[in-house]
Amino acid sequence: MNLLKIQRQMAQAVMMPLTPSERMRSIAPNGRSLRAVANSIIKPNDCLTSFERMEIYNRQYWLRLFSAFAEDFPGLRAVLGTHAFDKVAQAYLRDCPSKSFTLRNIGAQLESWLKKHPKFAGPRQKLALDMVRLEWAEINGFDGKRETPLKPEDLAQVNPAVLRLRLQPYLSLLDLRYPVDDLLIEVRKDAEDVSVASNAFSERHKHKRVAAVARMKSSSIFLVVHRVEEEVFFRRVGQREFDILSSLRGGKPLSGALAFTRGGTSRVPARLTEIEGWFHTWSMLGWFCGVGKN
Repeated sequence: MNLLKIQRQMAQAVMMPLTPSERMRSIAPNGRSLRAVANSIIKPNDCLTSFERMEIYNRQYWLRLFSAFAEDFPGLRAVLGTHAFDKVAQAYLRDCPSKSFTLRNIGAQLESWLKKHPKFAGPRQKLALDMVRLEWAEINGFDGKRETPLKPEDLAQVNPAVLRLRLQPYLSLLDLRYPVDDLLIEVRKDAEDVSVASNAFSERHKHKRVAAVARMKSSSIFLVVHRVEEEVFFRRVGQREFDILSSLRGGKPLSGALAFTRGGTSRVPARLTEIEGWFHTWSMLGWFCGVGKN
């Protein structure tokens, strides 16, 4: 058996989903005995059989995935509760196995997966989806690509009728229905207190806060997730601001983005000063990273 074949068999065995009791399966989906696979590529020692040695790697692989998933989505865990969240983690990671060299990407398909499997979130489906979108945007905001930002003076040199502005790749625009930004901040604050007594209080507070948010009547919240000096921030914006930014992200020229704002163009001239202020702020925050022309 050559090295490549050994590596592939080992990878397949290590990435095999665990049993409900978090042990290694003895039979692969193709019907092959994993004990036989282990015996063919791993030597036993004085304490462990070949299968038991392979099981260590199999369990550690999955326990690390579960741990990373929980670290990336503490807000979703708070929304669903620990038991339901663990079920989501097991089902999602089974259906959407990692295909990336980095753990950073394990949650990339979570939003689309949760939409296809609403039973896991039950009556909190919409709240859960909002939280997943926010937490994935935060991940992207932290280490997404950053291009050289434009300066305010760069914008003044181009005719707005033909100007196309590009937004930074790390920036996310979220049209939410629940204040999950506030909720996630509270969840993170609670997690910072590690004492046993306060943890019990923290869990009760978290449960009450999530329940209160879940009972809220949904309403539009427009959020920009961005970063400044390697720190991620949540910035709420108004509907018109969000519309302009979304139009720019969609490739519209600046003139078209201004005309596309909900409410039509009739109020744009009257709000010119306000709009100029928005663009100045966005530019100072480094949200624009390139220009193009028709």
